[in-house]
Amino acid sequence: MGAAVARAIRNFNLENRAEREISRMKPSPAPRHPSTKNLLREQMSSHPEIKREIDRKDDKLLSLLKDVYVDSQDPVSSLQGKDAATRQKPKEFRLAKDHQFDMMNVKNIPKGKISIVEALTLLNNHKLYPDTWTAKKIAEEYHLEQQDVNSLLKYFVTFEVKIFPPEGKKAIESK
Repeated sequence: MGAAVARAIRNFNLENRAEREISRMKPSPAPRHPSTKNLLREQMSSHPEIKREIDRKDDKLLSLLKDVYVDSQDPVSSLQGKDAATRQKPKEFRLAKDHQFDMMNVKNIPKGKISIVEALTLLNNHKLYPDTWTAKKIAEEYHLEQQDVNSLLKYFVTFEVKIFPPEGKKAIESK
């Protein structure tokens, strides 16, 4: 019952509303800078054939455009194989396979960007081995800008979870 009422309201006066929308004034282009406006006005006044050429419809091009039919299929390109070879891989520190970030398994990471897993990896590597994993080495290894890596290392840190046993009880050693 509700669908019929909604359909009736949606289709009410449809032709008149469509006609009104079609005949409505189209939005005007953004205003031009005054110096550009003056230059354009000078060019149009000195070369009126440009204005005629802009406004003219080319019948030959229109007929060619009507004959165009595009049917495409996505072939497996050789670029996909190259992307897989150049794709960045996390170094040294690896997160566990059942880790929550593996659900968002990203296939293609463009140069200059890193995934969450890689960000955590480089932060942890820098924390564990700051002499080896310097900002310069991280920038080179992950194809990042030096300034971005410096900011990343300055403002982001990985959490270190420590579990303290209750007072009076011994800690259970992990396996």
